[in-house]
Parts: sequence; C-alpha cells; structure tokens
Amino acid sequence: MNMRKVTYWITTLLVAFVMTISGMMAITHAPALIKALARLGYPVYFSDCLGVAKLLGTFVLLTPGWARFKEWAYVGFGITVLTATYSHLVTGGGFLALEPLVTFSALVLSYLTRPSDRRFFPSMNAQTERDTNSALAAAANRIAQRFRGNV
Repeated sequence: MNMRKVTYWITTLLVAFVMTISGMMAITHAPALIKALARLGYPVYFSDCLGVAKLLGTFVLLTPGWARFKEWAYVGFGITVLTATYSHLVTGGGFLALEPLVTFSALVLSYLTRPSDRRFFPSMNAQTERDTNSALAAAANRIAQRFRGNV
C-alpha cells in the first residue's frame, strides 16, 4: 500500500472514530456532552440532530461509492468541527477550544488523499497522484525528523 492510501485510511478512521463516539454520546445524551452543550448555549434537542448527522456522515464516509454524499459528509463534518472550535473560543474555552482542529486537520488530509473511486470528480491524473504521494512522503519524513530531534 502506498503512502497516500495509508494516510487516507488513518485519517479517515480517526475522523470516523471521533464522529462515532461523539455521535453516540449525543444520541444517548451523555451527561458530559449535555453539560458541555449547555455551557456553550445550545439546547438539549440539538444533541439529537448533531448525533444523527454525525452517525449518518460516518456511515457515508466509510461506505464504498456514494461520492456525492461523501462530499456532503466532508462539508458537514468540517462545519461541525469549525463551529465547535468557534463556540468553545467565544465561551472562554481557552486553548482547549483548539482541540477540534486536530480532527479538522485529519478531515482535510482524508479529503485530499481519498482514492479516485471516492471522489465526485475523479480528475486526478497519474502524474498529479505521484506528485502528491511524493509531497506527502516528504512531509511525513520532516515530521518524523522533528520528533526524533534531527532538525
């Protein structure tokens, strides 16, 4: 498996994991989530809408085909995560408000590295795909070097 596929599946599964857990917490009205929503100023019924949307989006994201629905799932997750960040920032969440941006980063990477059969417009040619793989490999190497302290 090449670097592009590995990156796609790792980031997609991370997003799916986060959205499934938070979606289940929303549907079951987990006390911690309901308390957090109340602190942010959202009504309790909002968690039902949010939970159903997250679970449906996760299902669409992981199911083969349905390219048009996948585009909507990516957009919906992006709006959800960026709105969560903003809501936490304006209600005094401090640096913890930036935590959803980790999920957003994974979402963007998943979107950029998805295979052509999961795209609505599979326009990427072989050369562009090779260039993207090289850039991803170079970025991964730079990150690994920083963690090892070689930079």
